[in-house]
Amino acid sequence: MKIDKLSTWPKIDEKKPLVIAGPCSAESEEQMLAIAHQVKENDKVQVFRAGIWKPRTRPNTFEGVGLVGLPWLQKVKQETGLLVTTEVANASHVELALKHDIDILWIGARTTVSPFAVQEIADALKGVDIPVMVKNPINADLALWMGAIERFNTVGLTKLAAIHRGFSSAEKTKYRNLPIWSIPIELKRNLPDLPIICDPSHIAGTRDLIAEVCQKAMDVNMEGLMVETHINPDKALSDAKQQVTPARLIEIINNLSLREEFSLDKNFEDTLDKLRMGIDKIDREVMELLRMRMNVVNEIGQTKKDNNVTPLQIGRMDQVMKERCQLASKMDLDEKYIEDIFHVIHTESVRQQTKIMNDFNLKNKDKK
Repeated sequence: MKIDKLSTWPKIDEKKPLVIAGPCSAESEEQMLAIAHQVKENDKVQVFRAGIWKPRTRPNTFEGVGLVGLPWLQKVKQETGLLVTTEVANASHVELALKHDIDILWIGARTTVSPFAVQEIADALKGVDIPVMVKNPINADLALWMGAIERFNTVGLTKLAAIHRGFSSAEKTKYRNLPIWSIPIELKRNLPDLPIICDPSHIAGTRDLIAEVCQKAMDVNMEGLMVETHINPDKALSDAKQQVTPARLIEIINNLSLREEFSLDKNFEDTLDKLRMGIDKIDREVMELLRMRMNVVNEIGQTKKDNNVTPLQIGRMDQVMKERCQLASKMDLDEKYIEDIFHVIHTESVRQQTKIMNDFNLKNKDKK
């Protein structure tokens, strides 16, 4: 995939992070201009955001001002010089946004889940050179996220970025949406040229956590932040709890600790290389132990087959998880980390034992 750097986007400079700020929803022309002029005072803000069409979970809630809000964005652009961006969810939105000189479009999480909707928007943008940012789907589905980005790239768009806004979960945590940082990291590994922008507002759900999420995004080397900003957050018509004031936004951005991916210090690089060699050696030993473990698993599978016992034994699985987590605690290892590892190991063990059983059944069937 050919993907352009953020610095090639119109009027975007290379300073990090790229900051996108503005209200969750456009509410009035006065509100938009007041917020825009205040965020403009922070020279790190380059793009003003506002939702014009708001896909809400339930009807009879504020679903955005619609078409009337697009001229407000134009006015923000004219008065402040900021680039402007809004969410589009269908081809009609695309047409209207382009007619009103919107600089950047973004695709919302609810749209990303639908390949048909994404393709409709991509087709509407064929031949148009405009940056498009794609939010992750609601559920933790890396393939679906990548697929949406690929659909835009296939029609010729190269100014693309991903927006990490977290993932819905039934699990109760301090976050509105679970960050699951491993997924955007894996996205970056698969598409190394793709800029990734964090949406801390939707991850946090409350303004008190936004600074923490912003710093984490910088720690994993994301290129930008999209922070919902309102002059009177508590009175916002949508997502009031997760919006910050322009003054608080300045504090958050100014207090970020930015780190480089590489160091020019040769001693640092030499030390890092030696430590990585140690990691490589340990990893080889871990893989050798996993191979030995799998040999034992296959023997267990053969024994179960000979005695007509099912590969999956829930009681044994629960016992293994409990014992491994207890051992992890004694060894000062994070229990959830160890639980996740052994869940993967156990799943593969059951798969291998099931394969032994299926191969045996196929051979007997052929004999008959």
